Amino acid sequence: MSAPREGAPDGAGTAPDPAQGPAEVVDARGLRCPLPVIRLAARAKDLAGGTEVSVVSTDPAAQHDVPAWARMRGHETVAVTKVSGDWTITVRLRRSDT
Repeated sequence: MSAPREGAPDGAGTAPDPAQGPAEVVDARGLRCPLPVIRLAARAKDLAGGTEVSVVSTDPAAQHDVPAWARMRGHETVAVTKVSGDWTITVRLRRSDT
C-alpha cells in the first residue's frame, strides 16, 4: 500500500475531482460497516481491470475494511486519506486477464 496522499485544502470532504483522481467514486458517507464494502463490490463488478475506484466513507472501519476486501480479491489499495471526517480509500482493480 502506498503512503497516504495529503489532504485537500479548500473543498475538503468532497469526492475526488475526476481530472485529478479516479473517475469512479462510491459515495458511502453515512453508511456503516459492511455497506461501504458491499457498495464497492457491486460497483467493481461492472468495471474494467486497471480502473481506480474511490470509496468515500464517514465510517472509520472503512479504512481497514476496504483494503482488506481489496487484498482478498487481488486488487491494490492505492491510497487511504482522511479529510474533514471523510475517509477516502482508493483501490485499483486487478486486470481481468490475471
